[in-house]
Amino acid sequence: MLTSGGDAPEINAAVHAVVRTALYLGTEVVGIIEKGGTILFSARSEEFKSEAAQGRAIAALRAIDVEGLVMIGGNGTQTGALGLHERGLPAVGVTSTIDNDLAGTDYTIGCDTASNTIVEAIDRLRDTASSHERTFLFETMGRKCGWLALQSGLATGAEIVLIPEVQTPLEEVADRIRRRRAERKDHIMIVVAEGFGSAVDVGRRLNDDFSIESRVSVLGHAQRGDAPTAFDRVLASRLEAAAVNALRGGASGIVMGLHGNEVVAIPTEEAISQRGRIDLDVCLLQGVFAI
Repeated sequence: MLTSGGDAPEINAAVHAVVRTALYLGTEVVGIIEKGGTILFSARSEEFKSEAAQGRAIAALRAIDVEGLVMIGGNGTQTGALGLHERGLPAVGVTSTIDNDLAGTDYTIGCDTASNTIVEAIDRLRDTASSHERTFLFETMGRKCGWLALQSGLATGAEIVLIPEVQTPLEEVADRIRRRRAERKDHIMIVVAEGFGSAVDVGRRLNDDFSIESRVSVLGHAQRGDAPTAFDRVLASRLEAAAVNALRGGASGIVMGLHGNEVVAIPTEEAISQRGRIDLDVCLLQGVFAI
């Protein structure tokens, strides 16, 4: 079993589930299901993209009698899993990324915890935004997927959510801010997905081009920390148990995800070939629930 790429709050719960499910290993793991991060540590490897590096990895694994891998991670990790599968080493992936950007699954483990972390941060800053009648911009992670920004923006009643899937002109953003000010709104909350652009740059343009002063909070890697939510712990356990059973049953080249409330096996090539889709109808709700 390995973890790679960006860490996410539920990975230890996933590791715990793999070990407890894989009873044939004769190993019991305790005390990690409630911790964030990954006790296995994590890294990114550009070298592993080459066939030569994958060949060396497989040789090293076979030298210690590893017959298959459960690979916990996002797009990069599952791309690596596909490479191992195509070279004859059984590999079953588990969708794990706070970005929630893999295709074929409604949720990836870690995204629920990250969205709750963002909501807590925005809730904490709303009081100061209101007290000083400020416009606040919050930058979230998510790479090229706006799920985190949209989810947290709706949950916190943000006036505006800027995501890469919908290219909103800043002229429109400025107009909406002015309208809300005219309605005597004492604060404006805007959530900016990193895939849309830098919140710092958005704030600078609002000031320079439209004379709208704002404050910017880049939430950064804090979104990857904290103890996993109950939803993420249960989801991690379900997906990891399914991954172990699939691997033991001879499956490979698949990623375990969640569709509806059912655990599903997604062909790895499909999972990484396209980004998870945003429900654009949900975008129409932004501002409707503004607090």
